[in-house]
Amino acid sequence: MIRAAAQVTAERYAQIMLLGRTKLIRAAADRAGLKLDGIEILDPLSSSRLNSYAEIYFHFRQARGVTHEEAQEFARKPLYFAALSVAAGDADATVGGAANSTADTVRAALHSIGLSPDARLVSSFFLMVAPERNRRAFGERGALLFADCAVVPDPSAQELAEIALATAENARAFLETEPRVALLSFSTKGSAAHARVEKVREALHIARARQPELAIDGELQADAAIVDAIGASKAPGSPVAGRANVLIFPDLDSGNIAYKLVERLAGAEALGPILQGLALPANDLSRGCSTDDIAKIVAITAVQAIARKEIASVSGD
Repeated sequence: MIRAAAQVTAERYAQIMLLGRTKLIRAAADRAGLKLDGIEILDPLSSSRLNSYAEIYFHFRQARGVTHEEAQEFARKPLYFAALSVAAGDADATVGGAANSTADTVRAALHSIGLSPDARLVSSFFLMVAPERNRRAFGERGALLFADCAVVPDPSAQELAEIALATAENARAFLETEPRVALLSFSTKGSAAHARVEKVREALHIARARQPELAIDGELQADAAIVDAIGASKAPGSPVAGRANVLIFPDLDSGNIAYKLVERLAGAEALGPILQGLALPANDLSRGCSTDDIAKIVAITAVQAIARKEIASVSGD
C-alpha cells in the first residue's frame, strides 16, 4: 500500500491519504527507501474528525439500532473511517481491502456511504484485458467487463438485471464505447431447459423493459457471446452474440471462477473488483494484490470519482 501510494503520487493522477499509525507507516517507508512527500498520513484513533464521522455513521445506522457508542467504535476502524471520509466530503473516494475480506470492505462502504439513489444493490465488475489470440482481440480491443465476480452470491432475476444495467453504464465510461451485454448461461437461446436458464431469460426481459435501447441479449453460452462464427451459428440475428464486451454471469460461483481462470490461463490482466451501486466511489482490493494492482485500482477509482463529479455538475447536485 505504501509503495503504491508513493507511485501514484509520483505519477500525479491522485492525491493520496494513507490511514494507519503514522510512526509505523513512516518507518515502513524509510525501510523501503520511499519518500512520502505530498501524501497525507492520518491515524483514525487520534484524528480530530473522529467524532464527526461517528455522527455520520450514527445517522446512517441508528434505525438499525446502532448506538452513539457503537458508532464511535466503528468510526475508529480504518475501513469505516475511510468510507466516512468520503461520505463527509473530505475525500473523493476510498480504496482498501488488501488486509480485509471483500465482505468487510463492501459492508463498511455500504453502511457508511450508502446506495446510489438509482441503485438497488451493490455489485462489482472486473475490467479484464486479454491478449490477442490469432490476431483477434475479444471485447473492445481486448478489454471486457465481467460481472458479478465478487459480491452477490446468487442473484435473483431482478438483481441480475440490475447488475447488467450497472455494468453496462460502467462499460461506457471505461471502454469508451457502447456496451454489448451478454447474459451468460450453459444454454444458448433455448438449447437447454432449467430453472437457472429461466432466471437468465427473465433478467433479460427486465433489463430490456428498463432500457430498450441497450444492446443486451441472452441466454448465451460464453463462446456464443465472444466468438463471431459461433455466435452467428447459435444465435443468428443477435445484436450481441460474437461481439459482447460485457459478460454477465448467472451467479458468483461462475463469475469468480471465470475471471480467475481467464487471468491465470489466458494471461489476462484482471483489474478489480470495482464496486458499483454506491452513492460515492469505494473499491476493494484482493488480499493477493501487488503494488501495481493497487495503483491501477486507484486510477480506476479516480476515473469513477471524476465521472461522478461531472454528473453532479450537470445535474446541479
